[in-house]
Amino acid sequence: MRIALLGQAAFAVKALEALIDHSDEIVHVFAPPDSATGKADPLAAKARELGLPLSQPKSFKNDAAYEHFRTLNADLAILAFVTLIVPERILYAPRYKSICFHPSLLPRHRGASGINWAIIQGDAETGVTWFWPDQGIDTGPILVQKRVPIQEQDTVGSIYFNTLFPLGIDAMIEAVNLIKSGKAPAIIQDESKATYEPPCRDEHAKIDFAKPAREVFNLIRGCDPQPGAFANLGDQRVRLYEASFSSDPASGDTGKIVAIDSAGMKIALSGGTIIVKRARIDPNPKKAAPEELVASGELSVGAQLT
Repeated sequence: MRIALLGQAAFAVKALEALIDHSDEIVHVFAPPDSATGKADPLAAKARELGLPLSQPKSFKNDAAYEHFRTLNADLAILAFVTLIVPERILYAPRYKSICFHPSLLPRHRGASGINWAIIQGDAETGVTWFWPDQGIDTGPILVQKRVPIQEQDTVGSIYFNTLFPLGIDAMIEAVNLIKSGKAPAIIQDESKATYEPPCRDEHAKIDFAKPAREVFNLIRGCDPQPGAFANLGDQRVRLYEASFSSDPASGDTGKIVAIDSAGMKIALSGGTIIVKRARIDPNPKKAAPEELVASGELSVGAQLT
């Protein structure tokens, strides 16, 4: 099958490698422009390494982009983590149109931070979806969907790299095979079950210690590694990572640091406690064990996070 691949980062590189191993013909690769420093996105670097035709457009909205895409005579376009808006006329130009990856169980958690919000909102499961994109945001008919449980120890980083990433690649090959066989479904999304959340940013990552312990725990996991759930310690911002949960209450006001040892930093919550293995204090980008921050005088047992 003649495939045009649009994407970025490690996921798109793995998608490219999987398609080549699957004996599909890559007629063109579309990757983000190189950075101002000249650093290439991993997909662009891989395409150059393999000698594949490569474009790095800043936009797909102009007539030149459409005409170029149309002349590729592709059977299928595959969107593997694309952040630019791709107009319908490009999506519909290939023989079998286009398919797009999304790391959630559509129609739940449409938007750029589907993994974050599934964890933050306490979902029992998540998954991956390959769908037929249209002019909406993650609204097209579903082609392939795979479900996985969200484990208590999962963070955004761990569930993506350990589970959703490889599952998404396997599901892509399954989707391509269905299209080749002429048996590819197009299941209309149930709008009554649809949710849409904005990109998860600092405005969503501030910890409210008045909330139940489980909600605080989910927020920390759902912001790990980015943007990093945070609390205030005086005039400093402390970001928390690698948290574990206990329903056993700890003495002290919610948000109080009740212990710091080799296991991490224990914080009292409403209806439980958390132990945080890594923390960082803005603007320092380095995550450190809480014991290191005690040694440097930046944290102390008994301190109150707010």
